[in-house]
Amino acid sequence: MKNREQAADKVDNLGEEPSAQHFAFGYLVHDVSRIRRTVMDLIMRPYGITRSQWSVLSALSRGGNNGMMQVDLARLMEVGKVTVGGLVDRLEASGHVERRADASDRRAKRVFITERGFEVIHLMVEVSSDVNRRIFSGLTMQEVEGAEKVLSVVKKNLKEILADKISMGESKISSLSDVKTEMRNGI
Repeated sequence: MKNREQAADKVDNLGEEPSAQHFAFGYLVHDVSRIRRTVMDLIMRPYGITRSQWSVLSALSRGGNNGMMQVDLARLMEVGKVTVGGLVDRLEASGHVERRADASDRRAKRVFITERGFEVIHLMVEVSSDVNRRIFSGLTMQEVEGAEKVLSVVKKNLKEILADKISMGESKISSLSDVKTEMRNGI
């Protein structure tokens, strides 16, 4: 058993084979994400908005209320245009956003946040701030920043791997925005 562990350590040091720690990290990231989604869904349900809809409103609000083309919104959110279209449809039906003709191209539509949408944004900022305080209780700001840095690097590395696979034709997807759809279908 000891020889096997020593051999595994040597392989880990060479970076040729993932260690149990790497697998544990992946499972931990997955579990944290899944549990956070569940918590946020439960918290948001009484407000009549989903996490995905909240993501759209949040992305739209980053640019003030100058409106945004759906294609730009999809790129910003790193999701497909069809996904964003469905979310915007539901947000428009519930009165949180509206589509208006673009000032420079009347055929194009821009998505704008309505007064009702801004009310939800302000409420969700309060709610998510409270949740984040609870999520990060017991951690220092330095620990949170360190975790964010690690996850940002891991995300960047994963995107590079994915881009390599796309460019080498090893994937059915043709762009990073197609990733979520393909992940559901199994790349």
